[in-house]
Amino acid sequence: MSRYAAVHANPKGLGDARPTAMQIVDDESMRGGLAGKVVVITGVSSGIGIETVRAFAATGAKLFLTVRDLEKAKTALDGIFDEQSMELVQMDLESLDSVRAAAKTILAKTDQITILVNNAGVMAIQERELTIDGYEKQFATNHLAHFLFFHLLKPALLAGSSPEFNSRVVVVSAAVHRVQPLNASDNYNYEKGGYSPWGAYGHSKLANIYMANELDRRYGARGLHATSLHPGNIASGLIRHMPQEDINAMMANKEIMSILKSPEQGAATTLYAAISKDWEGKGGVYLVDCGVAARGEDDGQFAALTTSSVTYNLEDEARLWKDSLAMVGLPDEE
Repeated sequence: MSRYAAVHANPKGLGDARPTAMQIVDDESMRGGLAGKVVVITGVSSGIGIETVRAFAATGAKLFLTVRDLEKAKTALDGIFDEQSMELVQMDLESLDSVRAAAKTILAKTDQITILVNNAGVMAIQERELTIDGYEKQFATNHLAHFLFFHLLKPALLAGSSPEFNSRVVVVSAAVHRVQPLNASDNYNYEKGGYSPWGAYGHSKLANIYMANELDRRYGARGLHATSLHPGNIASGLIRHMPQEDINAMMANKEIMSILKSPEQGAATTLYAAISKDWEGKGGVYLVDCGVAARGEDDGQFAALTTSSVTYNLEDEARLWKDSLAMVGLPDEE
């Protein structure tokens, strides 16, 4: 059982006893503990991304921070950003060319990366939209772009691994992944219909978990591990595509408000996955509340903090990996 299980057992809303990202840093005695190492984080201009940066700054690592809007990020990180230890890199996850350019920028400045945090995302787009590359926007932004980004940074991640601290990829997913299986290979983009805002979001979040599971399976023996996680329910800019009436209903729901986390608390499981000694030399699991998610039922509950039968699926994980390579224009690894 996770050492943090007790404080998550009876949540009381924002700012309760549940840990913050900075508490994880302190609990792991990691202030200054990543000095000399490089960390890459996507999506740092709002919500848990800001708090993820704040906590990693305390570790002493060199940070490359990718954002779509550089000016927005500079404002969001005011008081945190340090030109000596951080660099902002423009990256639009709706464009695979932009992802390639960002990776090139980072690799021109470092050939060793120890931690990659795939944090950026988009949620509940109301109508089916395609990116410039022709992919459904939530699937492309949340999964495909990060999948490509990982592959471009992979040589540096392998080079940044050491026996004392294996490299890690942390993929921010969501509880909503658990309600439906992966789409068929000819319907990743809902070409055959079936699009819904939350269904497509859940599909992209399932793809996040499958990427992490398969990544760990393929590269764990080489000192590169991956985990995925649900950060919790957090009121942040991620809700910007939700209808206002849905937001109002959520805020009026006492049960939802009791489990709501602050951004500082929402970033805790990310830091736990990225720096905790609990995950040294291992991965391939889905985390919730700074611990491994418990086995759950196929109950159709979007917000349940357990796994379902779709959370782990060897066949679909391998299929998605192979299909994703083709979609981003990379050769099959087999």
